[in-house]
Amino acid sequence: MNRKLLKDKKRIIVKIGSASLTHSETGLLNLDKMERLVRILTNLRNHGRDVILVSSGAIAVGRNALGLKEKPTEVSIKQACAAVGQARLMMVYQKLFSEYNQTAAQILMTKDTMLNDISRHNAQNTFNELFKLGIIPIVNENDTISTYEIEFGDNDTLSAIVTALVGGDLLILLSDIDGFYTDDPHKNRNAKLISYVEEINDDVLKMAKSSTGCSLGTGGMATKLSAAKIANASGADMAIINGDDVRNINRLIEGKEIGTLFLAHKAKNFNIMDYLSNKHNGTCNGAR
Repeated sequence: MNRKLLKDKKRIIVKIGSASLTHSETGLLNLDKMERLVRILTNLRNHGRDVILVSSGAIAVGRNALGLKEKPTEVSIKQACAAVGQARLMMVYQKLFSEYNQTAAQILMTKDTMLNDISRHNAQNTFNELFKLGIIPIVNENDTISTYEIEFGDNDTLSAIVTALVGGDLLILLSDIDGFYTDDPHKNRNAKLISYVEEINDDVLKMAKSSTGCSLGTGGMATKLSAAKIANASGADMAIINGDDVRNINRLIEGKEIGTLFLAHKAKNFNIMDYLSNKHNGTCNGAR
């Protein structure tokens, strides 16, 4: 694929995880990075593109607001953290977006949103209306009320489901590594970055390694491959790029050879419901 064609993408979904949003030393929000991210997304919107941000961070922000030193394990405590953190996280996003005269909206989803035909259709209509109004939706799992998803869900998969729901043509996952490697680059110096993945076959699946060593996230490379399967089958390209520098979003769309690009191959008779039962559990960079 000619990466220059990425500049023609019209509906872009960007996912950022907790580890990419926060300072590793403290777990507090990295406001400089958030400001740059907001500026980039607003500029994409100003260029005439539809933009969605799938943002983790609610539990991490709530955990710090409540003074919890360790990552909570009890569902009720996670939900309390999410209830506090989601409001604080959106307050920061709203303030930053308003500085660029951009309106943002919050959409909280659960798996039930997608499984129910009426609520799924309503969610789709809401996204479309927000696009017409020039608004950037900020999406997260509704962790305050969900129980099953809060233990096993991940925002990599959620972002792919949203991509399929709205007919997105590019999904960008911001990660803590440069892309998809032949092995875990944290453990194997000889691991090589793969620039393109045309098909997620058994060989690709064997190379997937779950990330470790992070106290904030829940999703590893396995969840990213699961997301790629959904996005590609729905007709969207998907890229994994390093989120340490969010300007990589612009570099990717400009056609630079960064990250890993999973090429779309829309499945005949694609049905998003067929993918909702696929679940993966990882350890880093996916928690909400």
